[in-house]
Amino acid sequence: MTTTPEDPAVAQPTAAPRPTHRRARTAGVTVICLLAGVLFGTSASLARERTPASGASDLVTLITTRDQQVRQLSEDAEELQAEVEELQQGVETQQRRALSSSADALAPAVGLAPVSGPAVSVTLDDAGYTLDTLPDGYSVDDVVVHQQDLQGVINALWAGGAEAITVMDQRLVSTSSVQCVGNTLYLQGRVYSPPFTVTAIGDRDALHAALERDPVVTTYRQWADAIGLGYVVQDLDEVDMPAYAGSIRPQAARVVEPSTPQEEPSVGD
Repeated sequence: MTTTPEDPAVAQPTAAPRPTHRRARTAGVTVICLLAGVLFGTSASLARERTPASGASDLVTLITTRDQQVRQLSEDAEELQAEVEELQQGVETQQRRALSSSADALAPAVGLAPVSGPAVSVTLDDAGYTLDTLPDGYSVDDVVVHQQDLQGVINALWAGGAEAITVMDQRLVSTSSVQCVGNTLYLQGRVYSPPFTVTAIGDRDALHAALERDPVVTTYRQWADAIGLGYVVQDLDEVDMPAYAGSIRPQAARVVEPSTPQEEPSVGD
């Protein structure tokens, strides 16, 4: 017997019922996910709101603290620098005073300060001959003042304890060099013609005694007596001598090469 779906007599298969516990579990998971999302969202929102504010606060505090530390260290450094400068000025002032006192004491002796006092002057002069009047047996060199004559008088006066010496109008110092070219004197850049006058401040008796015992001066006096060279010694009550006006520092220098011994010629040369 043939049946059709529309036939009510034919029984239709009954659909299996869905389990109710699965639907309940799915709904629970959904609720939990929603709650978790809400919690995560709230936490993220709070983190975004609080973290920058907290970080900014910490940064400001750190900057303020460092600024205060730097200010304090700067003040400490300034105070220490002031103390160092004060101590340095005190030391420099003491040293400067000591050096200045020593320099002032040495200045007259080395020619850097004017001096005054009793003195002895010695004047040397050529004999005054010409070629026509020159005595027989003598040359022109015998009747003029030479460098060694002038230097001998200066050395004798120094040896006699002279405190200061002038040649002509110039003060002598340790670097002064007396040079004669012909019968002219070249001294510290200036040229003088005879007569030449040397003046020394000091104990006049000691200066006279030094002139008398000096061998170079003695020889000159003998020539002066024999040929008529000028030699005049005078005592001066008070003489004012100026300070040395030139430079006391070396102006130029050159390296002196050591001399090498000459090689002896070999046999056969």
